[in-house]
Amino acid sequence: MQIGAQFYTLRDQCKTLEAFAESLKRVADIGYRTVQISGVCPYDPAWLRDRLKETGLACVITHTHQDRIADETQAVIADHDVFGCDYIGVGSMPGGLRNPGDYESFVERFRPAGAAIAAAGKRLMYHNHHFEFMKAPDGKLYLEKLAEDFAPEELGFTLDTYWVQYGGGDPAAWLERLSGRVPCIHLKDMACVNFEQHMAPVGEGNLNWERILSSAERAGAKYLLVEQDDCYGEDPFDCLRRSYQFLRALGLG
Repeated sequence: MQIGAQFYTLRDQCKTLEAFAESLKRVADIGYRTVQISGVCPYDPAWLRDRLKETGLACVITHTHQDRIADETQAVIADHDVFGCDYIGVGSMPGGLRNPGDYESFVERFRPAGAAIAAAGKRLMYHNHHFEFMKAPDGKLYLEKLAEDFAPEELGFTLDTYWVQYGGGDPAAWLERLSGRVPCIHLKDMACVNFEQHMAPVGEGNLNWERILSSAERAGAKYLLVEQDDCYGEDPFDCLRRSYQFLRALGLG
């Protein structure tokens, strides 16, 4: 399993192409060799390919705008071909299950995209938050329903350890449950600060990383992408560095 950096952590440091290029260099200098591109400024696929080559990084997954994935599927596939990326990620469910029909609309809209992406030798990936751990009217968790309503080749899961825990799930157990469908996962720790849940660098919170990482390996995870949506005023590069050092000390590369 390879350690990677999720660039949503650095979205405020990637608002221009120049800043994005510099952030790629700084992430490579920490020691990361794989990245997920998400939340950054607009870029040309060839520009990203060249910057990745310069820094020795590989983009293994993106978060791409939901409308582009659903409505411009072939163009999205072609873009990912340019910079050699096989996993195309949906960052969240449109509507976030706040509106009647959000779930059904997602399945209807994204199942064809998932099939087309699979036919191109790539995989559509879904990133969870906490709301997928709510129960649907039929009594099933929405995450369960997603796994049932999409074929494995049509949809994988970028399981987010923090959000699984936040939703009342067991990250290690869910990795095992989704075995074979979690090639990319998000590593994000959870700490209790001032009586509230806080995101934290990996190893600085309370999640059981020994169990999580053992389950990830058994489930076939390839890429362990460090993400911290909120660094609470700390330097996000330093948070990424501390997570990297913790994971390296466990023998991960």
